[in-house]
Amino acid sequence: MKLVFINEVGENWKGLNIYEFLFSDNIEDMDGEDWDVIPASGRPSPPNSELINEVGVLTTEFKFTLVQNSDTFSFWDSVDGVVSIGWEDMSGYDEYPESRLHFEYGEDIESIKDKLYEKDLILQFKK
Repeated sequence: MKLVFINEVGENWKGLNIYEFLFSDNIEDMDGEDWDVIPASGRPSPPNSELINEVGVLTTEFKFTLVQNSDTFSFWDSVDGVVSIGWEDMSGYDEYPESRLHFEYGEDIESIKDKLYEKDLILQFKK
């Protein structure tokens, strides 16, 4: 399974951030509405649900900057490997972290799990 989209759900009642990591076994035919809009500015939508094989939910204090909210890039820029799908937002940090979370389009599900585990984070998979 490969990462194709990170959907920002919002905050829960505890103020924790909720993200859905969408995975597919077919990234070649992947597309979504407004993926080509430059800048993305929050318009790109997740791919069709029929193309998604797994959804991992992450609830965390971490905030991520997502390419679909970019005022510079399109979502296709992440598909082309120009920029990550999402990365750890460092605003509010006092110093640069030893390692910074970032997620690439087409990245293997095990790689995503390993990166999150290093920060004591675990994806919860929907049944």
